[in-house]
Amino acid sequence: MTTNVLILCTHNSARSVLSEGMLNHLATKLGKDVRAFSAGSAPSGRLNPFALEALGNAGVDVSGYRSKSWDEFTQPGAPEMRIVITVCDSAAAEQCPYWPGSPVKVHWGYPDPSNALGGDEGKKTAFELTRQAIGYRMLQLLALPLASMGNAELQQALADIVKS
Repeated sequence: MTTNVLILCTHNSARSVLSEGMLNHLATKLGKDVRAFSAGSAPSGRLNPFALEALGNAGVDVSGYRSKSWDEFTQPGAPEMRIVITVCDSAAAEQCPYWPGSPVKVHWGYPDPSNALGGDEGKKTAFELTRQAIGYRMLQLLALPLASMGNAELQQALADIVKS
């Protein structure tokens, strides 16, 4: 059974998109039955070009990606989420809607690379470093025996990833 993961950030334009791209890319590469989605509480309607560039440079296919509302994932017929991850502080502080199936929720915060100093070069570097940090955590998530873990055990394992 596929483990669906929803990654949330306020605007769904940078960190959540980096996370969706890296988790899907790594899951495919490792043959894991995991599917990532991303969304935002107040989607910007556009993807940050630096996020797309960082993913593209890492060999991640982002065709079909778009900035979207988390409301899409609360509708009938939406994939049932096992895990919901927030990746920015503003999303962590917001009240999340009810998620069918009561998924495990965890916060993995990252500084906003869009705020990096140093012009475009500084932003490119910040996005690449954020992509790498996200990729490292996603590899740890994919190393977990997801199919055999109960929610309490999974909650603890995902919380422990932040500490490593």
